[in-house]
Amino acid sequence: MLQSFSIIFSIAAFYSFINYKWLKLPATIGLMLMSLATVILITFCKDLFPQFYRFFCDIVLHSDFKTLLLDGILSFLLFAGALHVNIDALAREKWSVLLFATLGVLISTALVGALVFAAAQWAGVALPFLHAMLFGALISPTDPIAVLAILKKTSIAKSLQVKIEGESLFNDGIGVVVFAGILILGDMGGHPTESSLGVEIGRLFLEEAVGGIAYGALLGFVGYHSIKSVRDNPQLAVMISLALVMGGYSLASLIHVSGPLAMVVSGMLIGNKFNIESNRGPARKLLNALWEVLDEVFNGILFVLIGLAIHLLKFDLHYLYLGLLSILAVLLARFVSVLLPYALLKHTEDHPIKTVAILTWGGLRGGISIALALTLADTTSSEAILYITYTVVIFSIIVQGLSIGKLVQKLYPNP
Repeated sequence: MLQSFSIIFSIAAFYSFINYKWLKLPATIGLMLMSLATVILITFCKDLFPQFYRFFCDIVLHSDFKTLLLDGILSFLLFAGALHVNIDALAREKWSVLLFATLGVLISTALVGALVFAAAQWAGVALPFLHAMLFGALISPTDPIAVLAILKKTSIAKSLQVKIEGESLFNDGIGVVVFAGILILGDMGGHPTESSLGVEIGRLFLEEAVGGIAYGALLGFVGYHSIKSVRDNPQLAVMISLALVMGGYSLASLIHVSGPLAMVVSGMLIGNKFNIESNRGPARKLLNALWEVLDEVFNGILFVLIGLAIHLLKFDLHYLYLGLLSILAVLLARFVSVLLPYALLKHTEDHPIKTVAILTWGGLRGGISIALALTLADTTSSEAILYITYTVVIFSIIVQGLSIGKLVQKLYPNP
């Protein structure tokens, strides 16, 4: 795995150089496009260079995408992204973020599941209803890694940016609970009672979401005061922050709370505490510089791996039809799941439908959806779910990611 990780890291650095010098695209999009082009080229040449093709396949297989993301780089990316989220601005949008991250995920899961189940019947794909709902659950949470990476390159209004950032950072906990609840619902074929199902889902919510937020607040409090006590030693402050992320995330899995939510909360607390005037100094500068570099590095690795891993999918015309229909289903469900919660809130803007449109188109999906799809490897529908997940993710990052800035400029020509 270390060799595969090293090679992928080298590819990410090389592609980042090419993108910076010539392509000038947002880094995540440029890296994914070059990775997809690499897969196409290597696939066409596999008969000419069979040994190289097998070596390439082994690199992707041994990298273990699911473990690398969920148990590794996700903690760094979420912590780095949360460091720069303004808590005061987030508090002003708290009701929007709360509704989008909870009610929005539930609405989207139900709609996507129902629409994809119907589309599967039309496309001739055997996809049980519960499996379609699982797809709805894993694809409904917007990916904070993809969202934050793309938003850096847009001139979106601050309040709207906070809504998108806040939702993407916090809806993972709800998405995991819904995903796990659907797994429990049938145990992929079982029939739990309503009371036992409700108790289990309630327990999952308390452990994952509430427990993750509380644990993250504790990590943030301890981490901030530890770093503050050694702020005259920037190197030690950096070491403490790294230990907080790696050790804190590992411990979260042992005590059965949401590691992603814990990283988000602790990152926001530490970042906002160090933004006050009295804490500005060499430790703060080094911390910011380190986490900006780590953010770029791990983002590059993630999106290169997303692009390279697509060659593991076997081409199937029925799956392709279902994937294209799933894009429409996800976009429609996203629009409804944003519009309904948004209608429950009071707003000052003259044209709220513009905000709904940007929230809809800016709801990007990414590596987390693929990683969750990979956890279903033992199910009969795993190949179909992974295929349509990849289709939606690639469309989301490339098409929506490239056009969200233009949409913002068109709807708000003078932000």
